[in-house]
Amino acid sequence: MLIALIVMGVILLILIVVVVGIYNKLVALRQRFKNAFAQIQVQLKRRHDLIPNLVETAKGYLSHERETLEAVISARNQAQDLLAKAAADPANAEIVKQFSGAEGALGGALGRLFAVMEAYPDLKANQNMMQLSEELTSTENRVAFSRQAYNDTVMQYNTYRQSFPAVIFAGMFGHATDAAPLEFEDHKEIQEAPKVSF
Repeated sequence: MLIALIVMGVILLILIVVVVGIYNKLVALRQRFKNAFAQIQVQLKRRHDLIPNLVETAKGYLSHERETLEAVISARNQAQDLLAKAAADPANAEIVKQFSGAEGALGGALGRLFAVMEAYPDLKANQNMMQLSEELTSTENRVAFSRQAYNDTVMQYNTYRQSFPAVIFAGMFGHATDAAPLEFEDHKEIQEAPKVSF
């Protein structure tokens, strides 16, 4: 009888250690992907801060392209608002998807702006525009690297959360849903920064 109690005690202790280990790993992986999203937020904030300067510089040259300029600012404002919401809760897959869509729309609006700007040689030669475009391209590259790091950590979290035995306890520990990777509607935007030639 004593041996049976000892064996049951050891089994219970092992089970407790395993469950605590699963909980700790889930928490650590969630914190990792939240940190990775914070790195994206830093780069996107820089990008969002560059856009008004870009638009202001272009305004003087593109006075009759007001609709294009307003579309860029509108897309930027929407992306910035959703970035704040996604940063507050990067584990919320729905908000992350909305944010991804807003960033895709912003990328499309910027692409249209750059296409319009190609027709204005004076604007292309403007020193301030060249500097802003270079900074924007550099920032796009940083965003792409940060996005990849985030998606990698999300994949690690989701894989572990769905693996046995973690899947048994994940829901009980508040990890019931997968984290959402950042996927843009135009996947080309993820793979390469916008090409800007001035």
